[in-house]
Parts: sequence; structure tokens; C-alpha cells
Amino acid sequence: MTVQSYVQELRRKHQNLSEEVERAQRTPGSDDLAIAAMKKEKLRLKEEIARHSN
Repeated sequence: MTVQSYVQELRRKHQNLSEEVERAQRTPGSDDLAIAAMKKEKLRLKEEIARHSN
């Protein structure tokens, strides 16, 4: 796997997670801890993307 394809895969995962967070936030009674965990993972993915994009 090339670095470019790896970064593209990370971006896809980040986008999917972003959509999942948005859905969870719109759903009444959503688990705040689960949402926080998803946001933390999104941040980790964003940092990984930045690290490999330089």
C-alpha cells in the first residue's frame, strides 16, 4: 500500500466516522461517552492524515 492510498483510506474512515457522529448527535438518547470516543478517534485519524501528508 502506498502512502497516498493509506492517506486516502484514513480520509475515508474519517469521513465515515464524521457521518456516524452526526447521526448519533441527532438521535435522542445517544450515548455521550460513545460520541466522545468517536470524536477522539476522528481527531486521531486527522492527526495521522496530517503526519503522512507532509
